[in-house]
Amino acid sequence: MSTTPPRVSPDTLATLRQVSTATLSAQLLKRGYAQMFLHGLMPLRPELRMAGQAVTLRFIPAREDLARDEQMASGEFNNLTNKQRIAVETVGQDEVLVIDARNDTRAATLGNILVGRIKARGAAGIVTDGAFRDSPGIREIDLPTYARGQNPNISFTVHYAADINVPISCAGVAVIPGDVIVGDAEGVIVVPAAIADEIARDGLEQERKEEFIYGKIAAGASIVGTYPPDAATLAEYEAWKKARG
Repeated sequence: MSTTPPRVSPDTLATLRQVSTATLSAQLLKRGYAQMFLHGLMPLRPELRMAGQAVTLRFIPAREDLARDEQMASGEFNNLTNKQRIAVETVGQDEVLVIDARNDTRAATLGNILVGRIKARGAAGIVTDGAFRDSPGIREIDLPTYARGQNPNISFTVHYAADINVPISCAGVAVIPGDVIVGDAEGVIVVPAAIADEIARDGLEQERKEEFIYGKIAAGASIVGTYPPDAATLAEYEAWKKARG
């Protein structure tokens, strides 16, 4: 596996931010990807949309000797050796920090200060299948954030940050560094970087078509011949699209 993930263009990321996770799920299924939605994660800011490439962080269960190796003499985290802290200073512009916490919410994976730092670095968002602490403070930060739960306990009581930028499991889905992570009010879905351009293009077209179809249904049309559209409805759609420019 390449150590340098393919980069996705800003235009593709901007398009993916417009397309719903429901539409992306349908587009992925057409290409044989059936299980790319991260189940059970909820947005702290559901009004925000997210699209960025994954930087991964993997937690394993905490063990006392491992924790000592990553702390300073004062007992605080060592920013130069603790992989959670290194990950915070690694994620950058148009990237999403994706955290494998084994679906364990007994302690947090991040708090508001580290989320604030990630925001300042230009990241596109944060996703964890564990918990956040300082959640009220995180909700005040203008950054898409998704988690399974909330817990005030500090991470090292349950978690040990073991790896950065390796393949992980997050909420039961394989996430490879560089995958495109898209989030909306419904949740988070993974798009492989190699097909991100076509998924964005076809997803946007699907949403335009469904906007037209919904308008007809809302105006009283039957689903027969409309959803899915027959040849007459498709011709009507093409004329509608052309008129809109």
